[in-house]
Amino acid sequence: MTVDSGAIRRRLGVFLGVLAASGVLALAASGEAQAADSQSCSGSNIRTFTFSTGSVKLYKSGNYLCALTVPKNAGVRQPMMVSMQARGFEPVVDKGLFTQHAGPVRLYVGHRAVWIKGSVGSGSYDSGGWKRY
Repeated sequence: MTVDSGAIRRRLGVFLGVLAASGVLALAASGEAQAADSQSCSGSNIRTFTFSTGSVKLYKSGNYLCALTVPKNAGVRQPMMVSMQARGFEPVVDKGLFTQHAGPVRLYVGHRAVWIKGSVGSGSYDSGGWKRY
């Protein structure tokens, strides 16, 4: 019985291709955002962006950013939104009718620039471009 070395190389090539693709997907997934599990953000509050009807609070913990949109008048059910996007990735958005806050949204950013948006009712905040925090 002889072993076909070409067949072995082909199978090894397919295996290594699948392995490389899974590694790339794992790295890409680590840069994607995730909705935070808790009711608030962990880490240090590094910025608060105030607008007419509320504010967007930004927290940092290691290589992660977390954002919440908080209304000026809490307790009233109203449309709210918070969005954070790392450059090169899809935005993570929490949008709906809330009484206390929209979010938190949590995002692994590493050294990437981010774009942040938030709104309460008719008022809104938009970072207006990519910024590093």
